[in-house]
Amino acid sequence: MTSLRTPHGTSGTRDPRARFRRLGVASAAAGLLATLLVAGPAVATPDPGDAGPAQGTVSSQQAAEARSAIRNGEIPGVDEIVHSQNIEHLANVPKDALKGLNSDLAFQGKYAFAGNYDGFRIFDISDPKAPKTVAQVLCPGSQNDVSVSGNLLFLSTDSSRSDNSCASTTQPASVKESWEGMKIFDISDIANPKYVAAVETNCGSHTHTILPKGKNVYIYVSSYSPNAAFPDCQPPHDGISVIKVPRKAPEQAAVVNFPVLFPGEGPDGGGNPGAPTNPGVSKTTGCHDITVLPSENLAAGACMGDGILFDIEDPEHPRVIDQVQDNVNFAFWHSATFNQKANKVVFTDELGGGGAATCNAQVGPNRGADGIYDIVGKGDRRKLVFRSYFKIPRHQADTENCVAHNGSLIPVKGKDLMVQAWYQGGVSVWDFTDSSAPKEIAYFERGPLSATTMATGGSWSAYYYNGHIYSNDIAKGFDVLKLSDRRTDPAKRIRMDRLNVQTQPDYFDLDD
Repeated sequence: MTSLRTPHGTSGTRDPRARFRRLGVASAAAGLLATLLVAGPAVATPDPGDAGPAQGTVSSQQAAEARSAIRNGEIPGVDEIVHSQNIEHLANVPKDALKGLNSDLAFQGKYAFAGNYDGFRIFDISDPKAPKTVAQVLCPGSQNDVSVSGNLLFLSTDSSRSDNSCASTTQPASVKESWEGMKIFDISDIANPKYVAAVETNCGSHTHTILPKGKNVYIYVSSYSPNAAFPDCQPPHDGISVIKVPRKAPEQAAVVNFPVLFPGEGPDGGGNPGAPTNPGVSKTTGCHDITVLPSENLAAGACMGDGILFDIEDPEHPRVIDQVQDNVNFAFWHSATFNQKANKVVFTDELGGGGAATCNAQVGPNRGADGIYDIVGKGDRRKLVFRSYFKIPRHQADTENCVAHNGSLIPVKGKDLMVQAWYQGGVSVWDFTDSSAPKEIAYFERGPLSATTMATGGSWSAYYYNGHIYSNDIAKGFDVLKLSDRRTDPAKRIRMDRLNVQTQPDYFDLDD
């Protein structure tokens, strides 16, 4: 296998302008993904499922173009690492006992908690150059989205299972006895996590967001795609499950509410109707991800065909303030990130569901991208106002799944900086201080997993925590990056006890 180090004799950088000039031209002529992305109606598929990384063929012309682009230096070679001069690759820890897809990350103290479709892994990151595995827990169930709070770890299960145990097997959602939802572990003994509770939720838990409140932890569970044939996932499913977890008695965790965020009459409920009314847009049947900003009692929801802003002062009864749609360039509202001053939200569009090549000339700069919205007004009159799109300025091969995915703020006072995963598009650091003119300032990426076939891989989540960037690569494992740049260096002074990115901290005093 090709070395994962930056090749000898290169600086680790490449001219991205060359990749604009040629890559994607032939594939545009070939009509890559024309049905899915252009001719519509395009339907964003869910993130990869239990079966493992998707494999698919590309046309001979597309494969030839990818090989040519590698030879000409327009894209990195297979598994070759390239990066901007202000990024250093400190470490990579390959997969070990858990062979499934790597997913989300959470942090507490000196530990990183890494989700995997087969369970979760805990790393000691006290030395970022040499992360050490502390524990690997086998507990299959996609996506295994992970959060931590105190002695509790929370794990999402969004695939129908035979029961709620870690020894469960797949079982059709049409079977009433099937289970999916939230699992809770006690991590008091960090090397030996103990499974202590499970809560079944309608349509499972694709992702979740924790909202700690004193003696309790509330969990907002995002799930979608109901079906009349699924007893525990009936349409219209236009809301989220709210779970209350007593810290001292997690076994008493239970669903306490199912607030409907998109009220509407009829079997389809409210929210974006999708195709044929809005070709190429996902119908809203729930939320994909929610980010809360507890210091402001605010939350932002990325809900398939809609983006929403809501009030969470009463955690059991969240209240929608504003709702927006983008029926021109957004196919699937995937995730949300507030800036520190709570006057902007970055929403991501996961065009193609994370399994398609969308970072190319054919798709263009405004689809499969971030949408930057300003929050204008006060109180219940606050509105989300669109300002611009951001997409990585490096075209990828047509064998690389690439689209906007999970990221976090880099805390620098007076600036809006973010690090973000783009699957095989790698890790991007960008500046959206000017909402109308975002720009990339650093990047790290690997070459394609294959120059001849489509294989799912790349960075699922890329987050900044206590001076370093940590990335969970779907196929290649856990990466640690060091960012050295005068624009981001002040963030190194911010030290945190924990980070669950969908529970955004107040990095600074907002009254300053």
